[in-house]
Amino acid sequence: MEKNFTVKSDTNLWQRLDMDVERFSAVPGILTGAYQDIFLSQSNRPAAMDYFDSMVENIYTGRIDEILAAKAEGRPVIGTFCVYVPEEIIQAAGGVCIGLCGGSQLTVPDAEKILPRTICPMVKSAFGFKISNMCPLFQAVDFVYGETTCDAKKKTWELLDRYVPTHVMEIPQRKLERDKRLWIEEVKDFKAAVEKVIGSTIDEGALKQGVATLNAKREALQRLNGLRHHNPSPISGRDMLLIQQIAFYDVPERFTEKVHALCDELEIRCQNNNPVAPPSTPRIMVSGTPMAMPNWKLHNIIEKSGALVVNEESCIGTRYYKDTIATDGTSMDDILEKLTERYMKIDCSCFTPNDDRIDQVLTEYRASGAQGLIDYCLQFCHTYNIEAVKLREACEREGIPFMAIESDYSPEDVGQLQTRIEAFIEQIQG
Repeated sequence: MEKNFTVKSDTNLWQRLDMDVERFSAVPGILTGAYQDIFLSQSNRPAAMDYFDSMVENIYTGRIDEILAAKAEGRPVIGTFCVYVPEEIIQAAGGVCIGLCGGSQLTVPDAEKILPRTICPMVKSAFGFKISNMCPLFQAVDFVYGETTCDAKKKTWELLDRYVPTHVMEIPQRKLERDKRLWIEEVKDFKAAVEKVIGSTIDEGALKQGVATLNAKREALQRLNGLRHHNPSPISGRDMLLIQQIAFYDVPERFTEKVHALCDELEIRCQNNNPVAPPSTPRIMVSGTPMAMPNWKLHNIIEKSGALVVNEESCIGTRYYKDTIATDGTSMDDILEKLTERYMKIDCSCFTPNDDRIDQVLTEYRASGAQGLIDYCLQFCHTYNIEAVKLREACEREGIPFMAIESDYSPEDVGQLQTRIEAFIEQIQG
């Protein structure tokens, strides 16, 4: 029997946030229907998923109330679009870090009235949510922190600054020692920007605690990802994707606790041979561009076609949590340097050369027990699209079944993708 689930509404709250309430009021119902079809239609879900379901139920209400309460206490609320933004500094300031990447087609037409049509759907979706006043998370932030990982982003930030204060972090395009020095200076500038909001200086003790909190969060996700690699897997790829998306807007300490509670349940499931799918189920790894909520299209197609997603090499995936920060820094400069070193290990396709990412994909593929790799790329994301050439070549050398997919947020290509993915799964099964 399907559980009672409804994405909640609060028009009074949305009016306080100066949202387009009339237009936005339809969104919770749409999200409710999609969520029921994609997530609640699954059988034998772990009981601990109830918490993550409740996070989606309260995404436009209860979580917004928590964020506004923090803001009323003078704590900074900072929106981000990239895993390169150092959350530890926000945490050290007692702040709230909110991921604002757009994963919906809903506001793309709004953005295309200003931005070119031939740029990344994620950029258009996020920009569209702000200019149309259609995102309560966006409406609640003190400022947003963009970065220069792609041309579409770094030019859009110039326009976004007209609607919300937008700070930009320069991300070097290589990983040499001189690039590290530049990156450290950018991190220091970000720290100064956060300190300006709170009106005080972040000290070493607070930053060490911020590092410890985010390390713990990432270690919880590492544990969870390791458990899903068990064959047969105790959790679906759809549920894992959802958890990774929620990681970008939940309270870190609470999220960490709930992920460990889920892991405890999954360990018992593994011991008792209580999987979500039989051991014969084809296992797929996904790599490539991130999938911001509510972009669940690819995972939904794969798993409704009879396979299971067992790993995501993505910014909403292992790139976000595979590395932690060394905790042996003895001064503020030491801590900031070690923090920067950890962020430099993230293998975004904006870097050149970027062979470390190819090696990382192969390492994760082997660890996950996958039987095929689907490289997912959003339309017009040129760096990932081009890097897929080298990834395909590496998979061919290793004898790994490989398929590249380019898509956007619209439902128009669902039928075509389903046909291709079903054929890929048949290929794996032999």
